[in-house]
Amino acid sequence: MAETYENENTQGPTVPTVPAVPCADPRGDPFLRTRFALPARPATFLRRQRLVDHLDRARGTPLTLVNGAAGAGKTLLAADWAAGLRPPVAWLTVEAGDRRPGVFWAYVLQALRACGAPASDAVGVPADATGVDQRLLATLAAELNERDRPVILVLDEYDRVTAPEVAEQLGFVLRHAGRGLHLVLVTRTEPLLPLHRYRAAGELTEIRAAELAFTSDEAVALLELHGLSLPVPAARALVDRTRGWAAGLRLSALAALESADPELYLKEFEADRSTVADFLLAEVLKGQPEETQGLLLRVSVLERFCPELADALTLRTDAEPVLAGLHRDNAFVEHLGHSWYQLHPLFAEILRAHLRERLPGLEPELHRRAARWLRRSGLLPETLVHGAAAGDWDFAAGALVDDLAIGQLFTGLRSGALTELFSHMGPEARSPATDLVRAARDLSRHDLGHGLARLRRAEEHPTDDPPEAAPEPAAVQLSCALLEALAARLTGCPQQAERAAEAADELRQHVPAHLLDKHPELTALLLTHVGSARLWAGRFEDARAALTTAAGAPGGASTVLPREDSLEQLALLDYLSGWPGRAERKALAAVSEAERVGLPQPSGSGIGQLVLAAVAVERHELGRAQALLDEAARLPAGTRDPVTAAGRALATARLLLVRGKARAAVEAADPAVRTAVVSPWAAGHEALVASAAHLAEGRPDEAAEALKGVSGDQPACAVEAAAIQIAAGRTGAAIDLLDSIRTGGRAGPTVTVRAALVRAQAAQRAGDTAAARSFVAQALLDARRERLRRPFLDAGTWIRPLLATAPLHELAAGWLTPGSPRPGEQPPPESPPSPLVAVELSGRERDVLERLARMMSTEEVAADLYVSVNTVKTHLKSVYRKLAVNRRGDAVRRARDLRML
Repeated sequence: MAETYENENTQGPTVPTVPAVPCADPRGDPFLRTRFALPARPATFLRRQRLVDHLDRARGTPLTLVNGAAGAGKTLLAADWAAGLRPPVAWLTVEAGDRRPGVFWAYVLQALRACGAPASDAVGVPADATGVDQRLLATLAAELNERDRPVILVLDEYDRVTAPEVAEQLGFVLRHAGRGLHLVLVTRTEPLLPLHRYRAAGELTEIRAAELAFTSDEAVALLELHGLSLPVPAARALVDRTRGWAAGLRLSALAALESADPELYLKEFEADRSTVADFLLAEVLKGQPEETQGLLLRVSVLERFCPELADALTLRTDAEPVLAGLHRDNAFVEHLGHSWYQLHPLFAEILRAHLRERLPGLEPELHRRAARWLRRSGLLPETLVHGAAAGDWDFAAGALVDDLAIGQLFTGLRSGALTELFSHMGPEARSPATDLVRAARDLSRHDLGHGLARLRRAEEHPTDDPPEAAPEPAAVQLSCALLEALAARLTGCPQQAERAAEAADELRQHVPAHLLDKHPELTALLLTHVGSARLWAGRFEDARAALTTAAGAPGGASTVLPREDSLEQLALLDYLSGWPGRAERKALAAVSEAERVGLPQPSGSGIGQLVLAAVAVERHELGRAQALLDEAARLPAGTRDPVTAAGRALATARLLLVRGKARAAVEAADPAVRTAVVSPWAAGHEALVASAAHLAEGRPDEAAEALKGVSGDQPACAVEAAAIQIAAGRTGAAIDLLDSIRTGGRAGPTVTVRAALVRAQAAQRAGDTAAARSFVAQALLDARRERLRRPFLDAGTWIRPLLATAPLHELAAGWLTPGSPRPGEQPPPESPPSPLVAVELSGRERDVLERLARMMSTEEVAADLYVSVNTVKTHLKSVYRKLAVNRRGDAVRRARDLRML
């Protein structure tokens, strides 16, 4: 069991004065007493208790290794810890001359004697600088092993010891000293000791770079010691940039003190023009051989690199051992695993600046070499970055097209970065591949004029790329097919979309299967665009087939945007077919699909929000409908194709009609898009709004005239047209229109409910009350599952007496009309319940009603809302009228029954 030791936080060094004899090393040189003294800690030193505690716990093992890069804070950490220990503690700062065993052991023995161990003269001293007597080491180990209290020996800068025999001798003493010696090695490099044996035996404690790095909280505390106050987010950014490197933080803090705006300096300082650069160049770069310096300068242009890539940049073949050695020596080369490395961010910044000074003009060529190696290795994202950095746009665009990756410009998670990367492409890049990339960017912004012109140019000259940048012709043509399908969607041209789909089916046979598997977003996007063009044309079943396939596309994050888009359009299809519940579920599934991979909401085209808004109108949830429309309006205008524009027009116009704003509804019903073909359903819904507006303004003949273009091929439009016809007094025309409806299958609830209500009204007018009740019962049964309230509200006053009769009252109770009174409750006789739940109050009327429920007086309500008492009374009268009550208590009770509170 490990012994427990006391840690005293005493002040000042604990190393006693060095004895006068012996006073010289084997060379005859006097001992340098400063090498035995604990290094002084500056006033701005930050004690990090977590590391001190780790060192304390490490005393249960014979060996502790503190291993980190230059400036990682190793020495000051060890000194701070050692200063708080009870003797015996020996400290030795190793120097280059200690490579010779005799000199090394002379200094180690002198450090031990300085703290009172060994206690006798039996150990002796090395007589020869180049060697040491094995008996001396055995005697030292034996004497240490007999101690009751172990000696702590700290060897700082141990990386300067490079002689294998010294490491072997040190291991011998450590092994045979037993519990009498606790050895702490402070080093930049891996010591030659057999560390794997110590790890396996549980006899080694390691503190390495990751633990030495400052946390954000520690960085804030360190900067405060320098007189700088930095918010935690800014400190976190500084820690990210420096990777918590102690020297980087300290040097940055000192430089910031001389700046007029320290916080801005720490955020934006140029690493290559700072004291950090001086430190790294002196401590790391200039200490390396010329060949290694050249390698470091060249790989500084890379975010990450492997030996083969480094060789491609240096035009040599020795990168593998050099990189392994740099990493082993903590020379700011970090190992990422699987033979990949990266430079410390600050070191990379400084090296890039140094590269431009020492080898001007080489940087673009290095990026060009990297791009070609990366393309051969199939690493497309990095290929594009380095191709762009080299200014070789033909090569970068050619690589994107050749990899069948042009669809990534449209797929959410990568599209922003790619768009930004190619935004710097100049007019000098004139290859078909660059035209395709420009066309994709233009079409993604709905810039049809430029997009189509560039697409045509790429199609006319498919082989003009330089040989090394030229993508395969089939890849170019398949990319063209995708953009043709998108253009067809944006212009509402189903024939063009079908031609693109046919061309894509043929071209897939001529491209490598692994590329199609690698980029499933290409097929998913193409199917989504084709499905949208079919939807616009009113070919619902064909559209559903394409969109369903796209919605089920594999590929994870790469296909999430087309999957979301397809689900939203399928939701619109369900809504247009009369299935609001299905439409709602698909629209919500689309939102979940995007949220799952972290896309911002709302994302995509916004059709999902529009469908949910339209469903909310059908359920008479008008506040929710408005909120959803507002949410969809926040999307950029360029993302709206004809289907989306028509969906927005439909939902907005319906909401305005419900709110009694007929003229505004007519204006909103026009999608205001120019398309190759007219959409039957979009035109049908526009006609319905115009007809409803005429009817609301007392012009039944104009209302009927506006419906001439609506036929039974569009069931949802036809059944609403029939409802308008019967409201205009044209019962026969209404029934004829219902009889002409062709659903091609079971009609959705929106269709069946409105159709049943139209037939019920016709029966009521014909005096057949039993048939009217039967039709209303059918409508209630179909509507109850979907919570469809709007058709009953639109039906008019004729339906109220029917709903008040049994069993229709029971079918409507709770969701359309108030439920039965609770046991012991009787509705007040002066406030008979309205047969319909849907009562629309203005926002201010709701505010007044909510305060009534809190038992506030009229004066209190006025004060709380910052309005006059007369204004409150006006709102109260309106609330009483809409709720069909005469008193406050009845208004609150009625509102609760209607679930408005």
